[in-house]
Order: sequence, then structure tokens, then C-alpha cells
Amino acid sequence: MIVPILLCTFLGMFLDRFFGTRFIVIILFFLGALAGFRNIFVFAKNAGKKTTHLGSDTDSKLAGNEKEDFVEATDRVYRDNLNEETSDHS
Repeated sequence: MIVPILLCTFLGMFLDRFFGTRFIVIILFFLGALAGFRNIFVFAKNAGKKTTHLGSDTDSKLAGNEKEDFVEATDRVYRDNLNEETSDHS
């Protein structure tokens, strides 16, 4: 959260010196704060999601098929990731 605030603040200070103004730093500070809060919100939203990695022990248990072969597991993980990406953009 601190990184976007500092980056926007320093950018605002630079632009204020460049243009001879005194208000750009305030606007960019609040813009950086909003970006920081958005990052925290997205992180908290995704913190509860359970990710599986191809070949992990939990991978086949989640599918309910203990004897799933490598090709089937690869296809399933690809489809799951594709579904997650398309649902995030909706």
C-alpha cells in the first residue's frame, strides 16, 4: 500500500516543481492512496481462493479421481484456470 502512495507523492512533487503549482501533489497523494486500498481489496478477495498446481497431491483429490493420468490432469487444470480468468473479467 505504501508503494503507490510514495510513487504518486514523489511524482506530484516533481510535477509541482516543474509546473510551479502546489496542488498536484495533493491530488496524486489521494490517487496513490486509492490505488493502495484497491490493491489491498484485491489481495484480500483472492486470499481465500485455493489454487492447485499440476502434479500436486491435492490435485487428484479435488477432482475426486485418484487414478487420473497426467494428460487428464493437465487438461483439467488448464480448463479450471481458463474458467477463473474468464469469470474475473465478467
